[in-house]
Amino acid sequence: MTKVALIGAGKMGISHLSILGAHPGVEVVGVSDTSKMVLDVFKKYSAFPGFTDYEEMLAVSKPAAVVVAVPTKFHAPMVKKILEQGRHVFAEKPLCLTVEEGRTLVELAKQKRLVNQVGYHNKFLGTFKEVKKLIDSGSLGELFHFEGESYGPVVIRPNQGNWRADPREGGGCLMDYASHVIDLINYMFGPVTKVKGSILKSFYSKSVEDSVYALLEVNPSLSGTLSVNWSDETYRKMSTSITIHGSKGKIVCDANELKVFFKSSDCPAGYEKGWNVKYLTALTDQVDFYLRGEEYSSQLDYFIKAVEGNVPNTINTFQSAWDTDKVIALIRERAGISN
Repeated sequence: MTKVALIGAGKMGISHLSILGAHPGVEVVGVSDTSKMVLDVFKKYSAFPGFTDYEEMLAVSKPAAVVVAVPTKFHAPMVKKILEQGRHVFAEKPLCLTVEEGRTLVELAKQKRLVNQVGYHNKFLGTFKEVKKLIDSGSLGELFHFEGESYGPVVIRPNQGNWRADPREGGGCLMDYASHVIDLINYMFGPVTKVKGSILKSFYSKSVEDSVYALLEVNPSLSGTLSVNWSDETYRKMSTSITIHGSKGKIVCDANELKVFFKSSDCPAGYEKGWNVKYLTALTDQVDFYLRGEEYSSQLDYFIKAVEGNVPNTINTFQSAWDTDKVIALIRERAGISN
């Protein structure tokens, strides 16, 4: 059994804890949160040891791995301390508030040879995994253009009094919503190298942006657009999609459905000339415990397997998350905002 501790029992922390608690290869040895009320609930209704001080928890429970689900502003100092103690880390996204902070964590994790992963869950969705396979196989031919989009009803009225309204907390559409799409674009095509232009707009928020529009370049022959808006109430929940144009066809994909158009019969097995449609249900690996979506269980299962040495630590590493942080910094720079 891999001993795992959790820091931060908010929305994502509770989700991660539920998955870890049901994982057959995990022993949850501690939960840390600054809320006494939250810890009182754990004490009353669970067998998980609770701590108000995460450093005390690490010293007492001695976990092999730690899941960090606290506001982004705490990532740099907290994750650094955990790595220095020789413990593997799964951190929520984004990695850090600044590129400089992220660089320190990337270098330390490599130096210590510790498993490191960040919670960009789209890479564990069956539809997006299939897109990656098609791109890597060359089935779409030369890639010309892509469109990465995400919309949802997060901020739909003024005066939001939470972390999402505070840039010092990691708030704003760019750090929250758009980071998922940027990370997916980096994963599909390789890191974005240039931001040709960007616009950050606020509809309801006063201190952060509610939408992000940017023109991104991966290489001289492949570029695309980023369009993200977390103030779109025509969507019931977050909806992320990617469209890809290539010399041999086109892909339109979201979390539920993959549509592929091939111009000729020269296409991979399982596909034919013209439009092909595949659904998430046919592309998703089964998980032992389902909560919110298979991707959330899959990402933690992969992390535990990497800690055990059963899979390579190559998905959603600190390095790839840092690449996403760097694109975020470039978008801000092109929009005239200092990082």
